[in-house]
Amino acid sequence: MSQLHIRAEPGDVAPTVLLPGDPGRAEYIATTFFDDPSLYTSYRQLLGYTGTFRGMPVSVQTTGMGCPSLAIVVEELIRLGARRFVRVGTCGATGPDVEPGDLIVATGSVANDGTTRQYLGGAAHASVADYRLVDALVTSGTAAGFAPHVGLIQTEDAFYATAPEDVPAIAARGVLGIEMESSALFLLGSLRRVETATALVASNRIGDPTFVDPEVLAAAVARMTEMSLDALHTLHEADTAAHAGGTVSGSGAAS
Repeated sequence: MSQLHIRAEPGDVAPTVLLPGDPGRAEYIATTFFDDPSLYTSYRQLLGYTGTFRGMPVSVQTTGMGCPSLAIVVEELIRLGARRFVRVGTCGATGPDVEPGDLIVATGSVANDGTTRQYLGGAAHASVADYRLVDALVTSGTAAGFAPHVGLIQTEDAFYATAPEDVPAIAARGVLGIEMESSALFLLGSLRRVETATALVASNRIGDPTFVDPEVLAAAVARMTEMSLDALHTLHEADTAAHAGGTVSGSGAAS
């Protein structure tokens, strides 16, 4: 049946999905990187496209801003058969070595949001990414010559709540950047037994009044997307070979 919010049907969505928050980024990814992209939904501006990348079926689906919206979208994508997700977004940098325009691959996220608390009834939980996906992303970016920062990020509900004076304490806990969706994505990966990861571009430092120069940001988004698609293709090829040989690889999630 069609899903309530993304209005997609079974067969519309590929098993592998990129998740930008911005509908403009979804359109850019589909038209720039996919072969034969097809728009399967535009409802609520949650643009979703399916195409292929080097022969691999792949979708890109807008999540909107924040954990509540992402959780709705990802739950519905899972019901439609999606099993491997990479968020491709932006963040505010907090790590002292992270510069605007740099790439980050998250190993986990501090869940400073309400969506994960509601899912868990307030129970403590570590929101972590799928190791195999993280490794593939880092390997892809490093091989392409733009090794990402790798480590902890933080997910928040309130974009303007964290002030520049809060950053030193956050950075001291090892947080590289702050964004608004990944803790819910990683939790759903654990609860629904699907593979999830996050790649980010640092768009600014917390407290900067503007983002990095638009040309620098666009080039960094292109690198992030290339890294993510290359990593996903590598895993797709490995899984295809494993299934052909009668074995199953991965983290326990369906491929």
